[in-house]
Amino acid sequence: MKKFMNGAGTLAQDCLEGFVAAHGDIVLFGEGKKHVRRRVLKPGKVAVISGGGAGHEPMHTGFVGHGMLDAACTGYVFTSPTPDQILSAIRETDSGAGTLLIVKNYDGDVMNFEMAAEMAMAGGTHRIETVIVNDDIAVERSARGTGRRGVAGTLVVEKVVGAAAQGGADLQELKALGETVVAATRTMGVALKGTTVPQTSRETFVLGPNEMEVGVGIHGEPGRSRDQMKDASAIVDLICGHILKDFGSLDGQSVLLFVNGLGGTPLSELYLVFGLAQVFFEGHGATVARSLVGTYVTSLDMAGVSITVTVLDKRLTALWDAPVLTASLRW
Repeated sequence: MKKFMNGAGTLAQDCLEGFVAAHGDIVLFGEGKKHVRRRVLKPGKVAVISGGGAGHEPMHTGFVGHGMLDAACTGYVFTSPTPDQILSAIRETDSGAGTLLIVKNYDGDVMNFEMAAEMAMAGGTHRIETVIVNDDIAVERSARGTGRRGVAGTLVVEKVVGAAAQGGADLQELKALGETVVAATRTMGVALKGTTVPQTSRETFVLGPNEMEVGVGIHGEPGRSRDQMKDASAIVDLICGHILKDFGSLDGQSVLLFVNGLGGTPLSELYLVFGLAQVFFEGHGATVARSLVGTYVTSLDMAGVSITVTVLDKRLTALWDAPVLTASLRW
């Protein structure tokens, strides 16, 4: 394995040092370098905080800034940030209007954000609400276990909720909005190569020359099935078919179509996937009203793509369109 790094143990922090240096006009380190936060906080605004393990860049630190996150906490590669990191971010960014935590549905993330919230509220000085993102339809819904994972749809939740917070929405309104976006969002991914984890120097799964992994997660997890390699049209029809089936119908709906690279997929291929996915969904009665294509929610160097669909109404569309200025998303 060849990677640009000084050591696996320091990789996450070394990368954060460079990130903050490159985008110092937007972000800075919080106390003790436990988190990254907006350089300029807006007094009286609900703080919006997210985070997770390193290896998903630019999520989450790349989405800290005007109209999106107030702070992001980063753990080691594919490892949840610790409760004290999250607590530090809450204390630095909560200006009195409360804090909304946006958490991907993984056991470690849910547990550590919950612990931090309990510690923050114990003194009676912080009001905390949490939105759990579980957009990955590759995992079956179940009354037992963790349930569906939070993957690329997390970006959509952070953007919409961040815009509403920037506009002055209160804590309860933001929680309800976040849950609305989660309920309106579905994601599924496919990979042609596994993830090479720095600590082990091995791929998380190995595929044959004519195989692909369908339903992969963003921590290098294998998918729900290993299929024979197909052409792009057949792959897109397969993934979009699963998404459509989970919605039941998108006939007459306005949607955001988000095609995301998992770390090792060229942009040209992502645009190819987008074009095919747009034809699929519009062929089933949907209108692709908004689009996003790029590498935003990764699994280190995984060669793969995920497709996310969010059903839009007028309010969600306006919040998606609202100005945003972060290192990795801006308009």
